[in-house]
Amino acid sequence: MEKALVIIPTYNEAENIKKVIEASIREKTFDVLVVDDSSPDGTSSIVKEVIKSYPKKIFLEVRKNKDGLGRAYVHGFKWAIKKKYDYIFEMDADFSHNPSELITMLEYLKKGNDMVIGSRYIKGINVVNWPLGRILLSYLASVYVRVITSMPIKDPTAGFVGYKREVLEAIALDKVKFVGYAFQVEMKYKTWRKKFSYIEHPIIFTNRTLGLSKMDGRIIWEGLLGVLILRINDIFGLNK
Repeated sequence: MEKALVIIPTYNEAENIKKVIEASIREKTFDVLVVDDSSPDGTSSIVKEVIKSYPKKIFLEVRKNKDGLGRAYVHGFKWAIKKKYDYIFEMDADFSHNPSELITMLEYLKKGNDMVIGSRYIKGINVVNWPLGRILLSYLASVYVRVITSMPIKDPTAGFVGYKREVLEAIALDKVKFVGYAFQVEMKYKTWRKKFSYIEHPIIFTNRTLGLSKMDGRIIWEGLLGVLILRINDIFGLNK
């Protein structure tokens, strides 16, 4: 029987985590792995309590340090590969990604696509409750990525993504360089360059209402420079 996993990285998501887990497993198709970076607000303790009700559906990995989104996902990818999950999803903990979209996105993978992207920009701009400046930054970043890399994906920084296990097995996860939004670009770029198929599924992205955003200037700069580094490394055959 094929297995599907949703990976949810967390740092100080105590206000959201129980609800987002329960929304994700409402469809019995999915298991959930929470990768927590030792949140001081007790996120992992909440997850442990939820696990008591769903011991075969929900799993928790706690890392010692706050080490970035990308490394949390790589940790989760390796766990999922080891456990032989067939379909592996990235999803935020704050309901900016609607768990009700998971079933539709899974169907795209089952129909033959290797990667499915929950896309804010495949049909216009579908973002709710972001200030205009944040919308412009995100949209222009997507244009910047397409220009530099020639990758045709409309929403390359999207964080709501599903992969077939074979895609993640083909990428050298230990060589993934970036930890912020550049990580999202890097994963899609390497998937695209390896000629795996993909589809963008239109979603509505809703800004969080609880908890604090992890976006900061360092992440933005990593994204800007990271795209250039990806392209340069590709020219010299250094991307794996």
